[in-house]
Formats: sequence, structure tokens, C-alpha cells
Amino acid sequence: MSHWKKVCLLTEIPPLGARVIQHPQGDIAVFRNADDEVFALEDRCPHKGGPLSQGIVYGKTVACPLHGWQIGLECGTAAAPDEGCARRYAVRLEGNAVLLNTEAAA
Repeated sequence: MSHWKKVCLLTEIPPLGARVIQHPQGDIAVFRNADDEVFALEDRCPHKGGPLSQGIVYGKTVACPLHGWQIGLECGTAAAPDEGCARRYAVRLEGNAVLLNTEAAA
């Protein structure tokens, strides 16, 4: 059985922005960068729990809206000198559909 679920269309995620997917274990932020790549992280900064979905996306990074921590979208890890990690989720595009697998880390 496949754990991949269609969660939205790429066009439903603003460029350089995110869309929040509600999940029983906590909200998941699905990000879209300028190259239309998609990434999925728990919607919680490892620093103080700020909503990463409200942060500024640039390249393959999101800046937490609370204190500016830089979180890598590919790995979920905070850039040095900060330390911490947001859980990653497997996400992919099939045509214009965004599919998310909440059973597997990216």
C-alpha cells in the first residue's frame, strides 16, 4: 500500500512560500522555491517553535519568522552557529500534483 497522498497542486503553493497540511502529529509545511521545487518540513522551528510556513523562502532555505534562524529545506537542519533540526517529510511532484509521504522521512 502506498503512503503517498496528493495534498495540493503546485499552483496552490505561492512561489517562495508554503502551504500548511494538517496532520495528527503536527502541521507540515510544504514549501515551493523559485525553481518550483517542493520540500516538506514540520511547521515548527527547532529554536522556539515558530511557524516555518510563515518564513521567507530563498534558494533552498527558509528563515524562521520569529528569530531569523535559517533552516535548510532539503535537510531541515539549522545553519551554524544555530543548532537543531525540523523533521523532514518525503514530498514529490507528479505533473502539477504535490504528493506527500508522512510515513517516510525525506
